[in-house]
Amino acid sequence: MATIRKRGKSYQIRVSCGYDITGKQIVKTLNWTPPDGMGARQLKKELDRQAVLFEEKCRDRTAPSGSIKLADYIDQWLTDYAEMRLKGTTIAGYRHFRSRVVAGLGHLRLDKITPNHLNAFYRNLMEEGVRNRGLYRCDDFKAITRAAGITAKAVAEKAHVRVETLYGLNHGKNVSAETARKIADALNTTVNYIFEPAQTTADLSSNTVNHYHKFLSTVLSTAVKQGLINDNPCTRADPPAYAEDEPTYLQEDDLQKLIQALAHVEIKYRTAIYLLLDSGMRRGELLGLEWKDIHWDSYTVTIRRNSVYLPDRGTYTETPKTRKSVRTIKLPQETFAMLQQYHAWQSRQRLKLGDKWQEYDRLFTTWCGAPMNPSTLTGWFTSFAREIGLPEGTTLHSLRHTNASLMIATGTNVRTVSARLGHAQTSTTTDIYAHVIQSADAAASDAVGSIIHAKQSKTNAD
Repeated sequence: MATIRKRGKSYQIRVSCGYDITGKQIVKTLNWTPPDGMGARQLKKELDRQAVLFEEKCRDRTAPSGSIKLADYIDQWLTDYAEMRLKGTTIAGYRHFRSRVVAGLGHLRLDKITPNHLNAFYRNLMEEGVRNRGLYRCDDFKAITRAAGITAKAVAEKAHVRVETLYGLNHGKNVSAETARKIADALNTTVNYIFEPAQTTADLSSNTVNHYHKFLSTVLSTAVKQGLINDNPCTRADPPAYAEDEPTYLQEDDLQKLIQALAHVEIKYRTAIYLLLDSGMRRGELLGLEWKDIHWDSYTVTIRRNSVYLPDRGTYTETPKTRKSVRTIKLPQETFAMLQQYHAWQSRQRLKLGDKWQEYDRLFTTWCGAPMNPSTLTGWFTSFAREIGLPEGTTLHSLRHTNASLMIATGTNVRTVSARLGHAQTSTTTDIYAHVIQSADAAASDAVGSIIHAKQSKTNAD
């Protein structure tokens, strides 16, 4: 509602148009001076009319609040809004989305973006080959690092990129032009010496396009909240259907193969893998564990932090994914026996290093006690899974899915499974493991049926 202030011979009409990214109220003003000779009643009537007209003008966005271009607003949103409210990994993902969004839609004003603009952008993302524009590949990255006398991990640290990106290069995956430049600089050579432009024509998946849609919707919903636009055009757009991927988990034979192989690996990795299998923790939750989170008497573990890595920040700690991710779960006594052995082993390592050991109290660390880079564990398990012949596509996250599927298969109710996994809602669990739940339901039906109809057959025989 407009407010009116008398300022000398004129009047100032003020209208609130919401709040900007920093939470500051956006106020539009209009100074109106009445003509000479206007009576008091006529003045009041005309002043009220001017206030109503100006308020309607602001609401219709003919006032300049929504005139900012999307590219400028996204940059402002990332700096002033996202940095204050979102996790570092989420912001990093959004910054990755920014380049394509700005290229396709950045020239448009916020108040001019329509569902048709968005639908055209989504179709463009799914055009054949769009994924590979500006991407580079390397035929034999291992040979490059071997010739330079440096490890992939060392290159990653020097270039400030994820070591998983370099592992991907070793298996034929592409990297962006910026990443290629960083790697080339780290190796003191040129991009063209190591890389060549990618020529493949892989499509951008519908799920990836949906991530762009969600990013845009998040940004524009903030613009609505701040009064810059009337509504969010993403709510009327038509992104491609989201393809639900079934979780990858280990079948009984492959799980047995993994357990047998773990008997012959270093105790640090053996303990980490068993903890993931027994608990269903996320990778970051495992690497965020400290010894004070281990409750020896009750055989429980409290998960209260997440360890993550970003190229510009290194390895750092943040709060868990959701509020319900902070949880205490019980683990088998056999796991605690292994933890005791591992704790003794780590204590010996600490004594050997003396002052060189860094006191972080973490369970899983580098050689000197510093928090382990999450990519180190991922890279080790990826190579290990391939060596022992686990199915293609088995990842570290497959161990979380394996834990959940085992709980469901053995009759654990979904609410308990959801609580142990740290899902924000039980519906998340049922959505992810719908196929596993359906299989468990069918098995339960068969088990009950066999008991009932066995008794029926016996009665009929009598």
